[in-house]
Amino acid sequence: MSISLLTFYLFSAILLLSSLMVISTKNPVHSVLFLILAFLNAAGIFVILHAEFLAMILIIVYVGAVAVLFLFVVMMLDFKTSLEKDNILQYMPIGLLIGLVFIAELVIVLINTRLDLSNIQILTNPLGNFMDQSNTQAIGSILYTNYVLYFQLSGIILLVAMVGSIVLTLRDREGVKRQIVSEQVDRKGKIELVDVKSGEGVDI
Repeated sequence: MSISLLTFYLFSAILLLSSLMVISTKNPVHSVLFLILAFLNAAGIFVILHAEFLAMILIIVYVGAVAVLFLFVVMMLDFKTSLEKDNILQYMPIGLLIGLVFIAELVIVLINTRLDLSNIQILTNPLGNFMDQSNTQAIGSILYTNYVLYFQLSGIILLVAMVGSIVLTLRDREGVKRQIVSEQVDRKGKIELVDVKSGEGVDI
Protein backbone atom coordinates (compact mmCIF):
# COMPACT_ATOMS: atom_id res chain seq x y z
CA MET A 1 0.00 0.00 0.00
CA SER A 2 1.44 3.34 -1.07
CA ILE A 3 1.70 6.38 1.16
CA SER A 4 -0.83 8.35 -0.90
CA LEU A 5 -3.40 5.55 -0.65
CA LEU A 6 -2.83 5.22 3.09
CA THR A 7 -3.22 8.99 3.50
CA PHE A 8 -6.42 8.88 1.46
CA TYR A 9 -7.89 6.21 3.74
CA LEU A 10 -6.83 8.18 6.81
CA PHE A 11 -8.42 11.43 5.58
CA SER A 12 -11.57 9.57 4.47
CA ALA A 13 -12.00 7.83 7.83
CA ILE A 14 -11.56 11.07 9.78
CA LEU A 15 -13.93 12.82 7.37
CA LEU A 16 -16.66 10.22 7.88
CA LEU A 17 -16.25 10.21 11.66
CA SER A 18 -16.27 14.00 11.92
CA SER A 19 -19.35 14.20 9.67
CA LEU A 20 -21.10 11.71 11.93
CA MET A 21 -20.16 13.78 14.97
CA VAL A 22 -21.54 16.95 13.35
CA ILE A 23 -25.07 15.55 13.34
CA SER A 24 -24.85 13.46 16.51
CA THR A 25 -23.29 15.77 19.09
CA LYS A 26 -25.64 17.83 21.25
CA ASN A 27 -23.38 20.84 21.73
CA PRO A 28 -23.72 23.20 18.72
CA VAL A 29 -20.22 24.63 19.26
CA HIS A 30 -18.74 21.14 19.09
CA SER A 31 -20.78 20.48 15.94
CA VAL A 32 -19.23 23.49 14.20
CA LEU A 33 -15.74 22.44 15.29
CA PHE A 34 -16.30 18.94 13.89
CA LEU A 35 -17.58 20.59 10.68
CA ILE A 36 -14.31 22.51 10.40
CA LEU A 37 -12.42 19.24 10.89
CA ALA A 38 -14.48 17.64 8.11
CA PHE A 39 -13.67 20.53 5.75
CA LEU A 40 -9.96 20.24 6.50
CA ASN A 41 -9.92 16.50 5.76
CA ALA A 42 -11.88 17.07 2.54
CA ALA A 43 -9.25 19.64 1.55
CA GLY A 44 -6.57 17.03 2.21
CA ILE A 45 -8.33 14.59 -0.12
CA PHE A 46 -8.44 17.28 -2.81
CA VAL A 47 -4.68 17.77 -2.44
CA ILE A 48 -4.13 14.03 -2.91
CA LEU A 49 -6.26 14.19 -6.08
CA HIS A 50 -4.05 17.04 -7.39
CA ALA A 51 -6.87 19.59 -7.05
CA GLU A 52 -4.90 22.14 -5.06
CA PHE A 53 -7.11 25.06 -6.08
CA LEU A 54 -10.27 23.38 -4.76
CA ALA A 55 -8.46 22.49 -1.54
CA MET A 56 -7.38 26.09 -0.96
CA ILE A 57 -10.87 27.39 -1.81
CA LEU A 58 -12.37 24.91 0.65
CA ILE A 59 -10.05 26.08 3.42
CA ILE A 60 -10.29 29.81 2.69
CA VAL A 61 -14.02 30.06 1.98
CA TYR A 62 -15.63 27.33 4.06
CA VAL A 63 -13.22 27.00 6.98
CA GLY A 64 -12.02 30.60 7.09
CA ALA A 65 -15.37 32.29 6.47
CA VAL A 66 -18.49 30.13 6.60
CA ALA A 67 -17.62 27.78 9.46
CA VAL A 68 -16.05 30.53 11.57
CA LEU A 69 -19.17 32.66 10.97
CA PHE A 70 -21.34 29.75 12.14
CA LEU A 71 -19.15 29.43 15.23
CA PHE A 72 -19.47 33.12 16.10
CA VAL A 73 -23.24 33.07 15.58
CA VAL A 74 -23.68 29.97 17.72
CA MET A 75 -21.54 31.41 20.50
CA MET A 76 -23.26 34.83 20.44
CA LEU A 77 -26.81 33.40 20.42
CA ASP A 78 -25.94 31.13 23.37
CA PHE A 79 -27.91 28.06 22.35
CA LYS A 80 -28.77 25.46 24.94
CA THR A 81 -26.15 22.75 25.07
CA SER A 82 -28.77 20.03 25.37
CA LEU A 83 -31.85 19.43 23.29
CA GLU A 84 -35.20 18.50 24.78
CA LYS A 85 -36.68 15.16 23.90
CA ASP A 86 -39.90 16.76 22.67
CA ASN A 87 -38.01 18.72 20.01
CA ILE A 88 -36.16 15.60 18.88
CA LEU A 89 -39.38 13.58 18.56
CA GLN A 90 -41.01 16.45 16.67
CA TYR A 91 -38.54 16.22 13.76
CA MET A 92 -38.01 12.47 13.95
CA PRO A 93 -40.57 11.52 11.22
CA ILE A 94 -39.11 13.99 8.72
CA GLY A 95 -35.58 12.79 9.42
CA LEU A 96 -36.59 9.15 9.02
CA LEU A 97 -38.38 9.93 5.74
CA ILE A 98 -35.35 11.69 4.28
CA GLY A 99 -33.07 8.88 5.46
CA LEU A 100 -35.30 6.24 3.85
CA VAL A 101 -35.31 8.18 0.57
CA PHE A 102 -31.49 8.27 0.50
CA ILE A 103 -31.24 4.58 1.38
CA ALA A 104 -33.76 3.71 -1.36
CA GLU A 105 -31.72 5.67 -3.91
CA LEU A 106 -28.54 3.84 -2.91
CA VAL A 107 -30.28 0.47 -3.13
CA ILE A 108 -31.66 1.28 -6.59
CA VAL A 109 -28.20 2.29 -7.82
CA LEU A 110 -26.63 -0.88 -6.42
CA ILE A 111 -29.32 -3.06 -7.99
CA ASN A 112 -28.91 -1.43 -11.39
CA THR A 113 -25.11 -1.65 -11.38
CA ARG A 114 -24.97 -5.05 -9.61
CA LEU A 115 -21.69 -3.87 -8.15
CA ASP A 116 -20.16 -4.01 -11.63
CA LEU A 117 -18.21 -0.81 -12.21
CA SER A 118 -16.72 -1.87 -15.53
CA ASN A 119 -19.37 0.03 -17.52
CA ILE A 120 -18.58 3.32 -15.82
CA GLN A 121 -16.48 5.58 -18.02
CA ILE A 122 -13.56 6.94 -16.06
CA LEU A 123 -11.44 9.67 -17.58
CA THR A 124 -7.81 8.68 -17.29
CA ASN A 125 -6.63 12.26 -17.73
CA PRO A 126 -9.46 14.82 -17.45
CA LEU A 127 -6.97 17.68 -17.93
CA GLY A 128 -5.62 16.33 -21.20
CA ASN A 129 -6.74 19.43 -23.09
CA PHE A 130 -5.10 21.70 -20.52
CA MET A 131 -1.67 20.17 -20.14
CA ASP A 132 0.10 23.51 -20.58
CA GLN A 133 -2.04 25.19 -17.92
CA SER A 134 -2.04 25.00 -14.15
CA ASN A 135 -4.89 23.60 -12.09
CA THR A 136 -6.37 27.05 -11.47
CA GLN A 137 -6.11 28.08 -15.12
CA ALA A 138 -7.78 24.87 -16.29
CA ILE A 139 -10.72 25.31 -13.91
CA GLY A 140 -11.08 28.96 -14.95
CA SER A 141 -10.99 28.07 -18.65
CA ILE A 142 -13.80 25.56 -18.25
CA LEU A 143 -15.84 27.60 -15.77
CA TYR A 144 -15.83 30.87 -17.71
CA THR A 145 -16.35 29.35 -21.17
CA ASN A 146 -18.59 26.27 -21.08
CA TYR A 147 -20.36 26.97 -17.79
CA VAL A 148 -20.39 30.77 -17.64
CA LEU A 149 -24.22 30.90 -17.74
CA TYR A 150 -24.58 28.50 -14.81
CA PHE A 151 -21.91 30.45 -12.94
CA GLN A 152 -23.83 33.71 -13.40
CA LEU A 153 -27.13 32.07 -12.42
CA SER A 154 -25.61 30.70 -9.22
CA GLY A 155 -24.33 34.19 -8.39
CA ILE A 156 -27.82 35.64 -8.91
CA ILE A 157 -29.36 32.94 -6.70
CA LEU A 158 -26.86 33.70 -3.92
CA LEU A 159 -27.59 37.43 -4.26
CA VAL A 160 -31.35 36.83 -3.99
CA ALA A 161 -30.80 34.60 -0.95
CA MET A 162 -28.67 37.27 0.72
CA VAL A 163 -31.23 40.03 0.04
CA GLY A 164 -34.05 37.75 1.24
CA SER A 165 -32.27 36.97 4.51
CA ILE A 166 -31.69 40.68 5.13
CA VAL A 167 -35.35 41.50 4.43
CA LEU A 168 -36.58 38.72 6.72
CA THR A 169 -34.39 39.83 9.62
CA LEU A 170 -35.00 43.57 9.13
CA ARG A 171 -37.62 44.74 11.60
CA ASP A 172 -38.37 47.88 13.58
CA ARG A 173 -37.33 47.86 17.23
CA GLU A 174 -38.45 50.34 19.84
CA GLY A 175 -35.78 52.37 21.58
CA VAL A 176 -33.21 51.87 18.82
CA LYS A 177 -31.96 54.98 17.06
CA ARG A 178 -31.94 54.69 13.29
CA GLN A 179 -30.47 56.88 10.64
CA ILE A 180 -33.16 58.26 8.31
CA VAL A 181 -31.32 59.48 5.25
CA SER A 182 -34.36 61.14 3.64
CA GLU A 183 -34.93 63.41 6.65
CA GLN A 184 -31.27 64.30 6.77
CA VAL A 185 -31.20 65.25 3.11
CA ASP A 186 -34.49 67.17 3.23
CA ARG A 187 -33.66 70.08 5.59
CA LYS A 188 -36.39 72.47 4.46
CA GLY A 189 -37.57 74.68 7.31
CA LYS A 190 -34.79 73.47 9.58
CA ILE A 191 -32.19 76.06 8.54
CA GLU A 192 -32.82 79.79 8.74
CA LEU A 193 -30.58 82.23 6.91
CA VAL A 194 -30.06 85.51 8.82
CA ASP A 195 -28.56 88.63 7.30
CA VAL A 196 -26.40 89.99 10.09
CA LYS A 197 -25.20 93.54 9.83
CA SER A 198 -21.62 94.32 10.66
CA GLY A 199 -21.08 95.03 14.36
CA GLU A 200 -24.57 94.06 15.58
CA GLY A 201 -24.14 90.35 16.22
CA VAL A 202 -26.88 87.72 16.49
CA ASP A 203 -29.48 87.38 19.28
CA ILE A 204 -29.91 83.80 20.46
